[in-house]
Amino acid sequence: MAKGRILYISQEVAPFSEETPQAVCGRRLPQFTQELGREVRVFMPRFDEVNERKHQLHEVIRLSGMNLIVNGCDHQLIIKVGSIPSARMQIYFIDNEEYFTRFGETMGPDGLLRPDNDERLLFFGRGALEAVRKLAWQPHLIHYSGWFSAMVPFYLRRINKENAFFCGTRTVLTLTGDDFGGAISDDIERKMRADGATAKDLRLYQHLDYPTLMKAAITYSNGVVVGSPNVSPELVDFARENKRHFVEYNEDQTAFFTRINRLYEQLCGSGINQ
Repeated sequence: MAKGRILYISQEVAPFSEETPQAVCGRRLPQFTQELGREVRVFMPRFDEVNERKHQLHEVIRLSGMNLIVNGCDHQLIIKVGSIPSARMQIYFIDNEEYFTRFGETMGPDGLLRPDNDERLLFFGRGALEAVRKLAWQPHLIHYSGWFSAMVPFYLRRINKENAFFCGTRTVLTLTGDDFGGAISDDIERKMRADGATAKDLRLYQHLDYPTLMKAAITYSNGVVVGSPNVSPELVDFARENKRHFVEYNEDQTAFFTRINRLYEQLCGSGINQ
């Protein structure tokens, strides 16, 4: 089997997000990978800041309509799509009126974490993977970035227990230096348990501040990319100590993206170029 299908799940993608370094990488890395002849799909949250009219987003009816249970309640999964014509790429958006449409991004107007970020994290992580399953597009590798995507490897393992769709799929995490202050609600442990979390999972996700969240993501990932020069040395050391495949940050974008694609080959085999 040709191993050339890469799924990107990103917290920010330009031009739909403000052009931060993370958002620019979320836009350019998939294009670079696609131009190497690989198939790519890109998913991100449809935060309220994403202007639907400006970017001509429309709902993908065949993918929408599924309900995901979070904290014992049904929440509708809505999938929208926009395009970047210059890159010949489509971007899929995970949306839900309660979690995304009516509110802003991950911080409230007071600069503190939104109190429902635990449920939003769970909904986004699971929703992206469920949408890919509904697309019937099996990725050989999932590359996710930004702390808002950090529940992806947890759900990848949980979904695989029920369905072999992602069997053999490898994962790469980009650390972006997007630290937040404070901690996500401890109630996330109870909500994860309802989604099949094991005792081992719950030990990793206790007292969920930024370092704890990202260390859990590193633990369940096959590779780690340092996506900016201001990534916490503690997290870099943790990835090295746990012997994860590793790509250092490089200001030379072409060299950096080339090295990342070599990492894909290391994880998935030489057939990735076929």
